[in-house]
Amino acid sequence: MKKDLTLVVLAAGMGSRFGGLKQIEPVGPNGEFIIDYSIKDAIVAGFNKVVFIIKEENYEIFKNTIGKHIEDKVVVEYAFQKNDNVPQNVQIPKERVKPLGTAHALYSVKDLVHENFAIINADDFYGREGYLEAAKFLNNCAEDEYGMVSYEVAKTMSENGAVKRGIVVAENDSLVSLVESSVEKVNEEIIASPLNGDKPFAITPDTPVSMNLFCLTPKIFSYLEASITEFFKDKDLRDVEWLLPNVVFESAKVNGKPIKVLKTKSHHYGITYKEDLNTLKNGIAKEIAKGVYSKDLWG
Repeated sequence: MKKDLTLVVLAAGMGSRFGGLKQIEPVGPNGEFIIDYSIKDAIVAGFNKVVFIIKEENYEIFKNTIGKHIEDKVVVEYAFQKNDNVPQNVQIPKERVKPLGTAHALYSVKDLVHENFAIINADDFYGREGYLEAAKFLNNCAEDEYGMVSYEVAKTMSENGAVKRGIVVAENDSLVSLVESSVEKVNEEIIASPLNGDKPFAITPDTPVSMNLFCLTPKIFSYLEASITEFFKDKDLRDVEWLLPNVVFESAKVNGKPIKVLKTKSHHYGITYKEDLNTLKNGIAKEIAKGVYSKDLWG
């Protein structure tokens, strides 16, 4: 039985290395944005609501660019990630401008999302199969069961330098851990260098990695409410970030159910470096040539 499904889009961050708002950089033949293709794929997969998490100051530009493309095709709502959206006993320094992290971004939609949902980055292209796998899982999972769509590492890399990837360690399609690493091709080998300083190691092209496409249920909001104060307690609030992957792991442990690893053969394209933009455009052009997308996406 198909359920109401929501796509939550993390769009509050600015592209520091790429410069400016990556989310509204045209990548399609008619000026389409990355997020246009993500939303199109999500609608085809059965998602019927989109919630954008943005900075309040970007509301007009989002609504007048991305929002106007899709408002007649899917329910659209907006949530603002604000540093003062915390319990009263958490005192974030007024001078802090940097957002409080991706888990805090999700916390900001707790009053808008009441159905099973997938969460993505606005500036990543995930491919249609990723959304189909997510929807299949979300239509059949229990209320305390989470999933994560994985990608083959070779289909996620940049030709222009190292990228950060979560190397998936799994048993029987259940997630055991993510080894957060810097991944780069070196002398025809793919080398993962763990960010915690552990020894680098070689991985095969089909090694699964996380691209932060998580499949969640409203159950996670109870965990967020219960843990936000404890997380920010006794930390340097000028810089600390509350991160989504950690919260998903912790909440799944509380639920007593492992996170299901959902595999896809799709290509993932991101814009870590300015030079990645042409690779992304070429990838979309190939998908159009195969008939996955029409040349005029919303036409």
